[in-house]
Amino acid sequence: MLKFVVAISCFCLSVNHGQAQGAHKLSYESPAEKWTEALPIGNGSLSAMIFGGVSEEHIQFNEETLWAGKPHDYAHKGAYKYLDTIRQLLKDGKQVDAQNLAMQEFMSTPLKQKPYQPFGDIYIAFKGHENYKNYTRELNIEEAISKVSYSVNGVDFKREVFSSYPSQIIAINLTSSKSKALNFDLWLDALHEDKTLETFGNTQTLKVQVKDGALRGVATLNIKTNGTIETVNGKLQISNASKATIYLTAATNYIKYDDVSGNPEKITQKTLADVASENYKKVKKKHLKDYQSLYNRFDIDFGDNGKSANTTDKRIFDFWKNPSDPELIALYVQYARYLMIASSRPGTKPPTLQGIWNDKLTPPWFSSYTTNINLEMNYWPVEIANLSECHEPLFDFIKDVSETGKNVAKEHYGAKGWNVHHNVDIWRGAAPVNHSNHGLWLSGSAWLCSHIWEHYLFTKDETFLKNNYTLMKESAQFYTDFLVEDPKTGYLISTPSTSPEIGGLVAGPTMDHQIIRALFKSVVEASSILKTDEAFAEKLTAMIPKIAPNQIGKYGQLQEWLEDKDNPESHHRHVSHLWAVYPGSEINYEETPELMKAAKQSLEFRGDNGTGWSLAWKVNFWSRFKDGNRAYKLLNVLLSPAEIPERKIRGGSYPNLFDAHPPFQIDGNFGGASGILEMLLQSHLDKIELLPALPDALADGEVKGIVARGGFELSFEWGNSELKTVSVLSKKGQSCKLVYKDKEIEFKTEAGKAYAFDGFLNKK
Repeated sequence: MLKFVVAISCFCLSVNHGQAQGAHKLSYESPAEKWTEALPIGNGSLSAMIFGGVSEEHIQFNEETLWAGKPHDYAHKGAYKYLDTIRQLLKDGKQVDAQNLAMQEFMSTPLKQKPYQPFGDIYIAFKGHENYKNYTRELNIEEAISKVSYSVNGVDFKREVFSSYPSQIIAINLTSSKSKALNFDLWLDALHEDKTLETFGNTQTLKVQVKDGALRGVATLNIKTNGTIETVNGKLQISNASKATIYLTAATNYIKYDDVSGNPEKITQKTLADVASENYKKVKKKHLKDYQSLYNRFDIDFGDNGKSANTTDKRIFDFWKNPSDPELIALYVQYARYLMIASSRPGTKPPTLQGIWNDKLTPPWFSSYTTNINLEMNYWPVEIANLSECHEPLFDFIKDVSETGKNVAKEHYGAKGWNVHHNVDIWRGAAPVNHSNHGLWLSGSAWLCSHIWEHYLFTKDETFLKNNYTLMKESAQFYTDFLVEDPKTGYLISTPSTSPEIGGLVAGPTMDHQIIRALFKSVVEASSILKTDEAFAEKLTAMIPKIAPNQIGKYGQLQEWLEDKDNPESHHRHVSHLWAVYPGSEINYEETPELMKAAKQSLEFRGDNGTGWSLAWKVNFWSRFKDGNRAYKLLNVLLSPAEIPERKIRGGSYPNLFDAHPPFQIDGNFGGASGILEMLLQSHLDKIELLPALPDALADGEVKGIVARGGFELSFEWGNSELKTVSVLSKKGQSCKLVYKDKEIEFKTEAGKAYAFDGFLNKK
């Protein structure tokens, strides 16, 4: 094993050294003028957007637990009394009446969830810096550090900003090449109406109270400098310095969805006290060691045609007209990994629709957790891209909503177990919100539980499975109570529900049945592995074939609903009934080729346009359909500029590579990266298939540290669209089946041992 590890380390060093200047960097020649040009940093809980201004730097920051609202049970007491009536109305074809009754008697109280909030802003004003030269701005994602440099009157000024997970601070380091040339004013501010600012010595503290909410936040910054510090008009004024380091931390009184008794003053004071004696060099070293322990596990290289020398905004614009920038595709994958590490670390909350970055008091879609695809899509690349620990916040989230979801199951459905609907805020409301025509969707708990099962499949960690099995079991218990027999077909169906977010309230949407079947099968298998709940597993096994099956409709399409009523002219962004193709696996070429054909027809009908996350989902679909060129065509759209008026497609990328719904949604970044990796490796069918959907545009490349189900870590290289070499590190000693085109090899492995093969899968 030692020889394998050393070989990998040496390889990564050589690849990094040989890559072009654009590798692992987003770069720009001017400051950001708007938020979607600013550069993101984060440590899982404390984040910021760096604008890189010259005369005035603006750093807008967030802390993940600052939300509107207060602890609240969103369940609608006694809603279950109307369940049978709503079902009967749908059975009678009275959809509007069913939706109206559901709006009155079945939806969440209150009807809307609460929004994620921005925290505050750091401003740094530099005297006499209006006329500057040699400006550069970058985000080095290999270091997780934002950097700015420029010169004024022959003096070089540099800035570095990062968010440290081990130190729980945002660190800002400023230097000048000339003694006493660094002069600036520093202050905090916030959009919140209820705010106070206190300045004392070399510190400033911002306190905010969320309007009409239970949460308050405290942010304190501390500055160290070799210049002088004065307080002038509520601002810290630094003069005659050549270096200065600012540490900022923030906290709220949030402890849990039902507990807001925290002491943010105490937390911030302790955090800053812990780093008070540490200089910038030491804090940075700790940050790099921590961050790179995750980031450096994986490397990807598609070659470089010279375009990486251009700034990132120009590369995105050029990709629209000429999608030939292989290094940009590799950068996009690594940027998604960077964003995952920045927004989802053990002990933190999962990324919302906007990750942990938000600058609005009323953000789009409340910047909440949308569980009918968006939250789950955030985690699609986490296992395959070798960031398994970053999955943990989602499991914590599932535990929370399983608790609140039990009351929802009881009050809304008279059922055991737990359930969650399509949108959740920090108070973990699991009831249906917004409107019955899309909010009364039933598969949330089952879809979330698929992440528990997938984590087990990738890691083969039985302790993890044992610790989380009850969440899966109790979700399945809900559906055993909820499913009812359809009088027309005799099948068990999900009603009332929706096919997100199209078609209104219905009985028997295909997506529900696919996800529930997958849950039942995983619980049955988990119970066998753990040797528990044999009777319950038998019950699920008996129910599985009774659940309404996938059906092929009159247009040769996979039906989205129980009835054959799909509109082939619909180009809706959701393609929910293809869940069983991806992220599920029930529909596949080996076991259900006719259903794969029908699913592809459905995707053809939907078309290649879409919002950002929808485009990303389609990249994954086409990868599963093993059509790499079609998947790449969608990548061309996803990585094209979102704000060019002549583009008719809404989705794309902003200058900072954020995904555009529009506006910004982070799910497209994660889903797009997942789709790229699905081109290179698929392991959802008890085998590891190499280069299953390689597009012509990525004919040469190599990937290191990519992960397959079964506890395998792979590294492989290809050229002229042909596999050259592959190595497999077995972490759990499972049997391994490798497949490449018509070649196949199956072999037993030992935990911790590496196995090497050539492009014909001959052992080396």
